[in-house]
Amino acid sequence: MKPSPYGSLIVAMVTPFDDDLQVDYEAAVSLARRLVSQGVDGILISGTTGESPTLTVDEKARLVSEVRQALEPSVMVWAGASSYDTAASVRLARLVEKVGADGILAVTPYYNKPSQEGLYRHFRAISEEVSLPVMLYNVPSRTSVNLLPETVLRLAELENVVAIKEASGILDQTSAILSNCGDGFYVYSGDDSLTLPILALGGSGVVSVAAHLVAPDIKNMINFYAEGRIQEAREVHYKLFELFKVLFITTNPVPVKTALEMAGIQVGGFRLPLCPPGPGEKEAIHEVLSEMNLL
Repeated sequence: MKPSPYGSLIVAMVTPFDDDLQVDYEAAVSLARRLVSQGVDGILISGTTGESPTLTVDEKARLVSEVRQALEPSVMVWAGASSYDTAASVRLARLVEKVGADGILAVTPYYNKPSQEGLYRHFRAISEEVSLPVMLYNVPSRTSVNLLPETVLRLAELENVVAIKEASGILDQTSAILSNCGDGFYVYSGDDSLTLPILALGGSGVVSVAAHLVAPDIKNMINFYAEGRIQEAREVHYKLFELFKVLFITTNPVPVKTALEMAGIQVGGFRLPLCPPGPGEKEAIHEVLSEMNLL
């Protein structure tokens, strides 16, 4: 495991909505505070888990501003600030820096499937326009493009490109990055179920969805591994494994918002094209939460 100045547990936070599917900023602040009280090191606002494709620019900026003002300076607030349009991504990155974000999460441009050179130029353009640390986000299952290790390593040479949220599910890719990157670049798992394997490769932690429900357990698992208590870390991993899986039984963030509601934490519904889970999916989520005493 490679210790990171950005902490080991970052939560990709859901965006709470009210009954009219308007952003519930008060609930967002309350949820962020709750997560921090459970030991998370950072909060990611308006990522995919936050339903960023259906949030307006103004909503994203206000979410970042209100959450940043509500938390202690020691808690890092990251902002999702990227799309399939580089110019729009640059404008959003500048805006969230202005309203108080501490770092930028920049996803690979989706749908238009740029080349590796196009990906490099996209992320370089964002990094050159902000003074904040930039975390790359590779999630080919959602974007249809894979940010290859050689491109990551080129980007890691840029001064403020400091980390990657790696969600390709390809551990060989993680190995290729970690075996060649410098001391100032950090790899975070983008999949809760791969956190422990990525720590074993030299990763620094996780940008987590499951931490909405089990943040102390995930932090314990990471700390156990860092202390060399490998068997204890493994036991926590297996304890949480079914939860990790059921939270992706359908499109994220549908399962985690459903689970939070079941656990008594009001986060509201979904903006189309996302919609509630089907009866079988809802039952599966409820069963796992029940077995883990999370209801």
